[in-house]
Amino acid sequence: MIKRYRYGQPISTDTIVKSIPICDENIAFFQFENKEKMTFTYTMDDNDIIYGLGENMRGINKRGFTYISRCMDGAKHTEDRNSLYAAHNFFIIDGKKQLGVFFDAAGIVSYDIGETEIDQLIITCDDNDFDIYLIEGDNLKDIAKQFRQLIGQSYIPPKWALGYHQSRWMYKTEDDFRNIVKQYQENQIPLDAIYLDIDYMEDYESFTINRENLPHFEELVQEFKKQGVHMVPIIDAGIKVKEGYQVYDEGVKQNRFCKDKDGKNFKCGVWPGYCHFVDVLNEDNRHWFGDQYQFLLDKGIDGIWNDMNEPSIFYTDERLNEAYSLVDELRDSELNLFTYFKMRGQFSKLSSNPKDYQLFYHDINGQKVRHDKVHNLYGYNLTRAAGEAFERFSPEKRILLFSRGSMIGMHRYSGIWTGDNLAWWSHLKLCIQQMPNINLCGFLYSGGDLGGFGSDTNEELLMRWVQFGIFTPLMRNHSQSQRAQELYAFKHTEIFKNMIEIRYAFIPYLYSELVKAALSDESYFRPLAFDYEDDKQARLIEDQLMVGEAIMIAPIYEQNGRGRFVYLPENMKLIRMRSLSDYDEIELEKGNHYIHVGFNEMIFFIKPNHIVPFAKPALTTRDMNFDELYVLGYVQDEIEYTLYDDDGYTRDINQPEHFHKIYASKEYCDCKTKKVQYR
Repeated sequence: MIKRYRYGQPISTDTIVKSIPICDENIAFFQFENKEKMTFTYTMDDNDIIYGLGENMRGINKRGFTYISRCMDGAKHTEDRNSLYAAHNFFIIDGKKQLGVFFDAAGIVSYDIGETEIDQLIITCDDNDFDIYLIEGDNLKDIAKQFRQLIGQSYIPPKWALGYHQSRWMYKTEDDFRNIVKQYQENQIPLDAIYLDIDYMEDYESFTINRENLPHFEELVQEFKKQGVHMVPIIDAGIKVKEGYQVYDEGVKQNRFCKDKDGKNFKCGVWPGYCHFVDVLNEDNRHWFGDQYQFLLDKGIDGIWNDMNEPSIFYTDERLNEAYSLVDELRDSELNLFTYFKMRGQFSKLSSNPKDYQLFYHDINGQKVRHDKVHNLYGYNLTRAAGEAFERFSPEKRILLFSRGSMIGMHRYSGIWTGDNLAWWSHLKLCIQQMPNINLCGFLYSGGDLGGFGSDTNEELLMRWVQFGIFTPLMRNHSQSQRAQELYAFKHTEIFKNMIEIRYAFIPYLYSELVKAALSDESYFRPLAFDYEDDKQARLIEDQLMVGEAIMIAPIYEQNGRGRFVYLPENMKLIRMRSLSDYDEIELEKGNHYIHVGFNEMIFFIKPNHIVPFAKPALTTRDMNFDELYVLGYVQDEIEYTLYDDDGYTRDINQPEHFHKIYASKEYCDCKTKKVQYR
């Protein structure tokens, strides 16, 4: 059951796809106060768990900290960060009461979940215009499903998007790209995509090609496509202020950009220097911006990643002038404890300064709205512009699309990645814990940069991240580090090869479970408590996840870890894999176990009476035979599994011919590498 409560006159976020009547009664379960800001307070019991809030810091259970839904560009994902790149305003209370809560708000919302007062969940809204949805259900899965039905079906990528992807903020020339692909092929490591960061552009201008470095760009795209490898370029939100740059000239002429208080095009600094932002909260402008992607699609591109679309601001003239004034004031003086930190702090506040988001405006249905009032809608609508354009330009074929900035609603158009993480063991653990809450908010196609984007990784950290990444729908190695991070750059190339082959072998299961989750409004990743609600110990587990209907994972995420404790909520089968041809199957009873896991091994667990179909890997998904499948399973009698499979790119997904029945018996699953039996 869903109830909707309205406060003020909300700006439509287009997040909701299902009409729910507005309640006349006072909001249930929460104490409401309207002082300086509107606050809603819920008193938590000691055993209450709070799931959700999507992409955020800290654990699966969000108790003990304050989270702020403010899309922010911040490279240091440390425990004191209140905001990352997303505004995912849905959470579930699980305890004395099971309740889903969604704040449909364009502005900033804060969630103090037991930080100020240990038993108080205090929600504060910066603005007074929003809707609140309260969802009651039979259990956690039911509440989550009702919410997903409320917000609409999740984006489904093409099948090749589940392959392994290689990226780096240093690939520039045609020879750079050819060399990367060549070395993956020579080392027989599967690869489906190679990424183009901002260096492929001319002067960092979106929708341009640097012809000095990439003179034969179109031919290079086709060259790789013939090998089954897709090129995936980045697009940034800022449009460079530069006469003669077509997107800028057309945007100025057609009045497409956000305005300052005086009605002039708002100007700020990003990668190219001074930039304007397209007013994508205006439907006509959003359509125009989406049309710009045709430039890349015409060149054979079928995958895009949107970046810097929170939107990120490096500086404005207002903030620079403040900093320069302080420098002039302190110039030629002796800096002491206070003046030194004052000057350093002034420059550290240049980027993404909240004051700068009050300097420009949007035209929303003829209404002038200051940006900070609708800040979280920007990245969502910029990526929506691309998603809607792809539906126009490519009505038969899905295109890969994922974004950094996001808000619930954008999940219908794209996936997300978790941004500029670091090569830290704590960030591997963070990525594990982010996945189920991100899924809960509708973003199924998701993942973190393998090995860490910033800082220098090491072979062990990257290996463990790859072993976890086998199960994330987006499996991308992306970095800006000094150290090369390609899988062939390390001593144990053969082990990396084995792990990526395992990933490719499991694509039939991973793709099937991802699509089925999207079609049924469910989650691909889940905390254990969603499957084992009555198990008190399962409710407390923060480092094991359910993946699809059959698998539980327990990744290694600690330095020098050669094993870990695992809790089994029921009898399960342990699969310990060193390669597709070298693995062990061990039946384990419900309870606590210490599992040894070598550097060269990945583990997972299969639930009773479930199977995991797999295929023989190839160097690309294009070259795999998905009609010839095999199974791993833990079957005690005979079971039926529904496999989803299609051509890998059709938009006409929910068709009966895409669903296949696989039957397996205990005797059959006791034999390794047997082809599946169809009846």
